[in-house]
Amino acid sequence: MRTGLGFDLHRLVEGRRLVLCGLEIPFEKGLLGHSDADVALHALTDAILGAAGLPDLGSLFPDTDPRFKDAPSSLFLREALRLISEKGLSVHQVDLVLILDQPKLAPYREKLRENLARLLGIPPDRVGLKAKTTEGLGFAGGEAVAAWAVAVLAEDGA
Repeated sequence: MRTGLGFDLHRLVEGRRLVLCGLEIPFEKGLLGHSDADVALHALTDAILGAAGLPDLGSLFPDTDPRFKDAPSSLFLREALRLISEKGLSVHQVDLVLILDQPKLAPYREKLRENLARLLGIPPDRVGLKAKTTEGLGFAGGEAVAAWAVAVLAEDGA
């Protein structure tokens, strides 16, 4: 087993879609970034890459590359899964914490969790997903959305 940790943070701004865990969430603001800025998938992809000893998200998919402008972050995740597969690894379990004050994610939690499981090709009971607020303290939560992710990889056949 191998374990990786990922983190990401993007500012909330008007005029952008809010995409989390690969799904659009209805909200008046979205996340600012070169791609769709899905902090959950960015943190998760970094956790997977780190567990496999591979370069990080920014190294593989730089925000200076026009090919990734407004790209869905599921593209980055799919590539990370391909890379770990080449090393004889697969995702065993993941756990994510999203930090935001608005919108409330409780109505979307199961759909988000199921979509993560689908993207990863693992059962939903191997996907942990929590949403936490900052109670109005700090920039993460009010002005931005942050995500922490842990990924556990297994060697194929183990």
